[in-house]
Formats: sequence, C-alpha cells, structure tokens
Amino acid sequence: MSVAEETPGGDDMPWGEVTPEAARRLLVAAVEAFAERGYHATTTRDIAGRAGMSPAALYIHYKTKEELLHRISRIGHDKALEILRAAAAGDGTAAERLADAVRSFVRWHAERHTTARVVQYELDALGPEHRAEIVELRRQSDATVRGIIDEGVAAGEFDVPDAAGTTVAVLSLCIDVSRWFNAQGRRTADEVGALYADLVLRMVGVRTP
Repeated sequence: MSVAEETPGGDDMPWGEVTPEAARRLLVAAVEAFAERGYHATTTRDIAGRAGMSPAALYIHYKTKEELLHRISRIGHDKALEILRAAAAGDGTAAERLADAVRSFVRWHAERHTTARVVQYELDALGPEHRAEIVELRRQSDATVRGIIDEGVAAGEFDVPDAAGTTVAVLSLCIDVSRWFNAQGRRTADEVGALYADLVLRMVGVRTP
C-alpha cells in the first residue's frame, strides 16, 4: 500500500506543509520505502529512484536519510498531538472527550496507515537528539490522554485503578491500527474508530449516572 493509496478523510492534504514540490516527492517516496523495506534496508538511491530523481538531487533537500526520517516523524507526531489536544479541549464530559480522542486518533492511523507505521515504529532509527525530540512529543500525547482519564476519575465517570497503565494501553491500541488496517477491508476507518472508542470506554469502566 503506497501513500498515494491511503484513504485520507477531511480536507487535509498529506505532507502539504512540505515545500518545494521536489522535497515533498522525496518525503513521500521515503515513507513508501521505509514502510516497505524498513529504514535500515532503504538506501538514498532507493528513495531518489521512487521519486523519479537522481541521488544527488536528494541531498539538495535533505542532508541525510536520517534527516528525512526525522522530518516524517516530526510532522506525524505533531499531527497526532494536535488531534488529541483538540479532543481534550472540546466540550462534553470526560467520557465524550475520550471517545472523541480515540475515534480521531484511530481514524488518522487507519487513513494514514502507511505513513503511521513509519512515524510510530521507526523511532529507534533516529539519532539521539532527534529521538529525544520525538520522545518528548510522545510524552505530551501521553499526558493529554492521561489528563482526560484523570478528569474522568475525579468526576466519578471512570473506574480506573491504574491511570498510567490504562493510558499506555489506550494509546497502544490506537497506534497498532496502522499495522493491520486495509482500506479494502470490511471496516472503514470511521467504523474502526467508532469500535475502538466503544472498547476504550468499556476499558475505563464508564459509569452511567
């Protein structure tokens, strides 16, 4: 499955923030190559070839293969955090906001499954400085979901003995969608998002007034 075959929802264009066009083409090619072969098995020649460019052209826009991975990972993690924060800041009860966060987060990982696999599972290939930067973004995502869960517990909506462990379980469940989602499968991204939102509410023991 290529990036071009992903099933975007809404009006956001994948990698639209990457300019110029040549840099975007290289980034899309890198996502596809990393998803198919893994970061370490992919060469800069592979990436340039997929983009229809020469290896020399790649270095005009990206100094190293690791810089490409960092750009991909940074954009993806920024988007993930934006999705979770928007849900957390929304109206409604903690249960409603947690369900919204899960639906949106799962939908993104399903619609962008090729991209998300690279964003979420190639972290260890980053250099120490870049890895620390991405780990901090992941910490903020964790804190955002933990905040909703803590609010639900405090309000008597949730029955969660271990908020930290539950937060990890919720995020792991959502992220793993990118490993198996198939756009030609029997469930759409929206349907998977709705299913997972229901599962997570059960997980936190939502109490109906």
